[in-house]
Amino acid sequence: MCLGVALLVNGTGTPGPPPQPGVADVYPDEARPAPHDPPPLAPLPAAAPTRVRIPAIGVDAPLTGLDLEGGGRLAAPPTDESNLAGWYRKGTPPGAGGTAIVAGHVDTDQGPAVFYHLGALHRGNTVEVDRADGDTAVFTIDAIEVYRAEHFPDRRVYGASKAAELRLITCGGGFDQTAQRYLGNVVAFAHLTAHHT
Repeated sequence: MCLGVALLVNGTGTPGPPPQPGVADVYPDEARPAPHDPPPLAPLPAAAPTRVRIPAIGVDAPLTGLDLEGGGRLAAPPTDESNLAGWYRKGTPPGAGGTAIVAGHVDTDQGPAVFYHLGALHRGNTVEVDRADGDTAVFTIDAIEVYRAEHFPDRRVYGASKAAELRLITCGGGFDQTAQRYLGNVVAFAHLTAHHT
């Protein structure tokens, strides 16, 4: 998921490094999530997601199903479509009870990709996920955090939930020019607050 692209850090006419979350948008206590505001909505019936929109950062992208690679890591979406995100199709669909995972590239060799601006989100921003049942699940961002790869908190990010939760994941946390890869991940935490058809 975090193979990097040197174009973004070598000043070849593309934007600089992708934005990273500010202190005001991380959880106030590593061990305790921030209170949900607005309160969570009851989970929806399970239905596959088809599209994700994040108005605050201009994302409007189709979704494709993702599987796990060897070692249990989530596969990345294909790199030939920069405006494509993926969801873990053997996990919780967005809007259903549990923790749904949506991942997207920060960049490709063509430049910035679908989740390039993920780190610029703020608490209270919304995420809309269209579903195959005709419903659109609306999530509210609770926090945006950055983790180094060697300290990625699997349980915190992927842990089970009775509520309808969403995690948006991309690469970030600095770039290693020697290895040509990002050093970690940006993760946005959100919960279901509305839905409409």
